[in-house]
Amino acid sequence: MKKEFTQQQLPEIAKEIILNVSSKKLCFHGEMGAGKTTLIKEIAKQLGCNGEISSPTFGIVNEYEKNDGSTLGYHFDFYRLNDESEALDFGIEDYLFSNKWLFMEWPEKIENLIPDDVSNIFLKIINQNIRQIIIK
Repeated sequence: MKKEFTQQQLPEIAKEIILNVSSKKLCFHGEMGAGKTTLIKEIAKQLGCNGEISSPTFGIVNEYEKNDGSTLGYHFDFYRLNDESEALDFGIEDYLFSNKWLFMEWPEKIENLIPDDVSNIFLKIINQNIRQIIIK
């Protein structure tokens, strides 16, 4: 899938992602400000997340719950990692092999740890109001 979209189209884009990805493991690629966290918030909302959805920039990982209290998935921001050993130290492997949704920002920081069965989502800034998304 490749298309351009606006902020108002995020719910539609999130639904398309949920229906068309081959894995619950989603890697989000794009420069700072491309809308990775904003898109993840909308996807989590569409999946039934009941709590606050925010970027885990300083905590590295946030856990999101569904309305019934069960775990929906995990949101990672690897931007501040210095190397892959830091991800291993907090137990990334346990998360990667769970059957939960995984939303991973800056996956290139741990590229050797990312399993093969991920869906890659690339976001690009076209202008202030328009983004491009490519899903592979």
